[in-house]
Amino acid sequence: MDYFYRKLRSASRVPQQVSNFSGHNRMIDLLHGNDRRFVDILRMPKSCFVRLCDLLQQHGVRNTRSLSVEEQVMMFLLVVGHGDSTRRSGYEWHYSAETVSRHFNNICSRIVGLAPQLIGPPDFNNIPPLIANNSRYFPYFRDCVGAIDGTHIPCIVDAHLQPAYRNRKGYTSQNVLAVVDFDLKFTYLVAGWEGSVHDARVLREAMSDPAFLFPTPPGDKYFLVDAGYANRRGFLSPYRGMNYHLRDWTRLGGDRKKELFNYRHAALRNAVERTFGIWKSRFRILRGVPHYPLRTQRDIIIACAVLHNFLMMSDDVDVSVTAEEDAHDEDDMDQGGVTIGQDAAPSTQQEEGHQTEMGRFRDALTESMWACRNQN
Repeated sequence: MDYFYRKLRSASRVPQQVSNFSGHNRMIDLLHGNDRRFVDILRMPKSCFVRLCDLLQQHGVRNTRSLSVEEQVMMFLLVVGHGDSTRRSGYEWHYSAETVSRHFNNICSRIVGLAPQLIGPPDFNNIPPLIANNSRYFPYFRDCVGAIDGTHIPCIVDAHLQPAYRNRKGYTSQNVLAVVDFDLKFTYLVAGWEGSVHDARVLREAMSDPAFLFPTPPGDKYFLVDAGYANRRGFLSPYRGMNYHLRDWTRLGGDRKKELFNYRHAALRNAVERTFGIWKSRFRILRGVPHYPLRTQRDIIIACAVLHNFLMMSDDVDVSVTAEEDAHDEDDMDQGGVTIGQDAAPSTQQEEGHQTEMGRFRDALTESMWACRNQN
């Protein structure tokens, strides 16, 4: 009887893949098919894809017995571009989940290895064109070299780690610290911090530990930061206790000078928010990383940042890089507002001195900005 049932089961088995459209044929179909469809599926133009494959080959990626470099890269891009699981990608490419996972991890690690080449420190020697060519920002922000902010990327962790990774919104995440320039490219990024950790602490640890290689601004140079960070040497934050965010303005309050400064500060610092928006829209895996090991989840975040910079450096990618506030005007700020709290107390005497120094600089900047505006 057992023999009969075994024969019956073997006779009724159906292969997992019954289509003749192999992974290689899928690759050929995409490469020679419609350009718009290629971008929709792989999140980049064909010319960028070819350059990326060439770059990865220069860094050790090779054809295997069953998969070409192009197939390996396509499978990786399909996963990060749409958040697909390796199992689903295996069905689509006619490979086992183990094969897809192995090549995904290999391509991911190779792209992370490109980070020193594609995520470089800010340019501390030249004034960014966006500032130099805009009278709202120049000469006031001529020493600004970028903007800093943190963002949360959902992650999956074991039960005993969930309290540490659960952020204030209630889901588990990694807190990612990023520095961006005004061309909407990452100039520094560190991932892996628990979601419950405050942005200011991530920055403080990145600055204090040489292993993080944080690009501390030299001399009078500084980054723009939001109200969650201290206003100290190298970091210019908005005034607290008054309106700030671009989309949430009320009538100008009691101190028009400070609100004008906050408005222009927000308009310029908006570059970091736009960078995050483009990044997360292009790589949808960042909206919810599948159940990979925690280290792999961190590497996926870094790899997507590397790919973002790679694409932003290409002339084939049409992304507007202006940070102008299209729908807002300084003379019509009357549509609702938020007020941010008082300045945080400094933790050390040295930090207190830095805050006092940067506070005087911010006040002088505000006075100059207001005087020039009234003259016009």
